[in-house]
Amino acid sequence: MAEQRQSTGQLQCVVVTPEATVVDTTAQFVALPLYDGELGIAPLHSPMIGRLGYGELRIESGGQTSVYYVDGGFVQVANNVVSILTNRAMKADQVDPAAANERLQQAIRRPSNTDELAMIRDRQIAQSRAQLRVARRAK
Repeated sequence: MAEQRQSTGQLQCVVVTPEATVVDTTAQFVALPLYDGELGIAPLHSPMIGRLGYGELRIESGGQTSVYYVDGGFVQVANNVVSILTNRAMKADQVDPAAANERLQQAIRRPSNTDELAMIRDRQIAQSRAQLRVARRAK
């Protein structure tokens, strides 16, 4: 299977959450949100491990682009296989912008009088804003 991906210039993209394997497909290109910026992965990408941020995962395959929201985690790239481990992944059109906006407003109002509470608030704000960006782009 690895030799076949090498010769056809294809990636294997696998997205796994604690509940299920959300995606297991071949692709020509994958773009994903790292903790410190976006990363594009094409066939023959060098091996790497990275920390995911919150945001949009794009998988280009057969002239079509599938878009997902991913909620942090890790990515490993090796031998044309992109393995994504995340707490949550959902198709972009399943992200509810009204619910994400409500979570954002709740997070903004959250008390943050300790370092731990401030970190929780900041994480929830980042997640909500990323969900809103993905939902808006999906329209």
